[in-house]
Amino acid sequence: MPDATCSQLQKRPAWIEIDEAILRQNYRLIFQDKPSHVGVAAVVKDNAYGHGAILAARIATEIGAKYLVTVTLDEALELRSAGFKTPILLLGQRQPSELSYCVEHHLTCCVHDPFTVSQLAEEARRQHRRVPIHVKINTGMNRYGVRWDEAPSLLTTILTNPSLELEGVMSHFSMSDELDKSFARFQLGNFQSVLCWIDSQNLKIPYRHHCNSGGFLDIPEAHFDMVRIGLLPLGVYPSSSVRRIPGLMPVMSVKIKVAALQNLNPGDVVGYGMRYTASSPRRIAVLPLGYGDGFPRVRNEGHVLIRGQKAPLVGGVSMDAITVDVSDIPNVQLWDEVVIMGKQNQNEITVHDLASLRHSVSYDQLCAWRNRLPRIIIHSENNSQRLVPQPEGA
Repeated sequence: MPDATCSQLQKRPAWIEIDEAILRQNYRLIFQDKPSHVGVAAVVKDNAYGHGAILAARIATEIGAKYLVTVTLDEALELRSAGFKTPILLLGQRQPSELSYCVEHHLTCCVHDPFTVSQLAEEARRQHRRVPIHVKINTGMNRYGVRWDEAPSLLTTILTNPSLELEGVMSHFSMSDELDKSFARFQLGNFQSVLCWIDSQNLKIPYRHHCNSGGFLDIPEAHFDMVRIGLLPLGVYPSSSVRRIPGLMPVMSVKIKVAALQNLNPGDVVGYGMRYTASSPRRIAVLPLGYGDGFPRVRNEGHVLIRGQKAPLVGGVSMDAITVDVSDIPNVQLWDEVVIMGKQNQNEITVHDLASLRHSVSYDQLCAWRNRLPRIIIHSENNSQRLVPQPEGA
């Protein structure tokens, strides 16, 4: 699709802006911050947490990411179809029916059980290939992974199979972004026990990786050969407790325009369920975005930014609309631009602010924004913008 202005392409007066220049700068800052020997695996699952997997993967690989990381086969094949030759690691568990595609498209599987190992080896043999795999070690999270004290048996099985290359061993922190790192260090100790066994066998494995964004920031002894980061390049920290990298900024903003204005008399109510009653003459702005777009379904909580000022939400959030009180903001007009998430003048609404409204975390809110909100790539360096095509089936 050729470049065009936002006003030419926008399907509705509500949209998401993805700042490519900020994303690129964030990756540069992270690469400057990390030790030179530590590689980066860029996690672009779930459409890069709603930011656009193709864009995020392109910038990550241009800056120097060694691996791209997805969860579903479809996500990985989308990257291959877009021309990415970079190694792609598939997290989670693979169905037997998926393994032929994984081998054919040079996808690296994360494995943790003998059945999948044997099925993958058979498929690799059938296609006359030797495929790399990464073994997931369960160090205490008890989700995926072979338990750390049972790992040597599985690793030995893999090492004796000529169709498989043990390229990596990995684990995952369940709580690396809190001040209390005791459980993270318990997990790290379990992972290191597996690494000690590997060393005792004189094995050289290219990639040992345990860190997510929180681990990368706060647990340097767990950096090993590679770190897996997804949230951090987006300019969002996993918690308020982790170390900061100066200059990192949010990549995503959510914006909307005022679609209607209502003047209320005392006693007038607003929205479904009559959740707000005006106690004095009020002026209400109607914004055409709601929980159907991923905004938290709250009542009389939160605020938006209009003309650089905070306007509180009143009434309940509908599927397609929210209402805000602009009585104390002079000269609000129809089609004024409103910030739902992001900065306007000196005020800012962060993803953490919205996540707290839904009693959840930033990851959840970022992924909650629906595809019916057009994604527009902006380039803050040169003030240009273009629409991002949405994935098929969105």
